[in-house]
Amino acid sequence: MSDKIMDTDEAWDSRQLGADEAFAAVAEMDDSALNEALELQPISIRLHKSLVEDFKLIAGMNGLGYQTLMRQVLKRFADCEKKQMLRDMAAEYAKEQGQEDSDEELRKAA
Repeated sequence: MSDKIMDTDEAWDSRQLGADEAFAAVAEMDDSALNEALELQPISIRLHKSLVEDFKLIAGMNGLGYQTLMRQVLKRFADCEKKQMLRDMAAEYAKEQGQEDSDEELRKAA
């Protein structure tokens, strides 16, 4: 009989595989390679301490890091603003073309 542990999901979940620190090592990757791989751009921004604390609280309650939450919030905001700009452009174009579409119809189209 072999001492080899079968490579199954159960073996990983029960920590029969993958838990021995003798086989663990820190990956050698600098921040620039990570940022490039994830298409991230580091920035510097000054925020009120209370705002950062609020983000930390909200993020912690949702099992996230606060910077991850900030990225999500900024992405949602940018996406909504772009949609609104497209709606406005579509309404202006329709107006120029002599079409009388209601705001509701334009919202459905966007």
